[in-house]
Amino acid sequence: TLSKERRLVRTNVEEYVLKNGKRVYLLAEGRLVNLVAAEGHPSEVMDMSFSNQAMAVKFLVEKGVELAPRVYSLPRDIDNYIAKLKLKSLGVGIDELTEEQKEYLATWRLGT
Repeated sequence: TLSKERRLVRTNVEEYVLKNGKRVYLLAEGRLVNLVAAEGHPSEVMDMSFSNQAMAVKFLVEKGVELAPRVYSLPRDIDNYIAKLKLKSLGVGIDELTEEQKEYLATWRLGT
């Protein structure tokens, strides 16, 4: 064997101490790390994240010349569009606000 010592550093991380004292760290038993040892967000979350990024780029291509140089939030209509597509892909429906509800939300004041 090439190593004189082996220990599990944490889940999916093994440390091998070689005979010359150098250390080698093996991730996910040498398999595809993102498939075996994924600890990030699930694909159901990442697809929405990537959709937001793609739609933000589209927005910048279409409207970028009109924007002042600063940080912007993704426009609400784009965010809502992506959310509705995600719900539809899951077979979930969502109610639409009535005009009266939209008006109320747009005109309320603190304490009313």
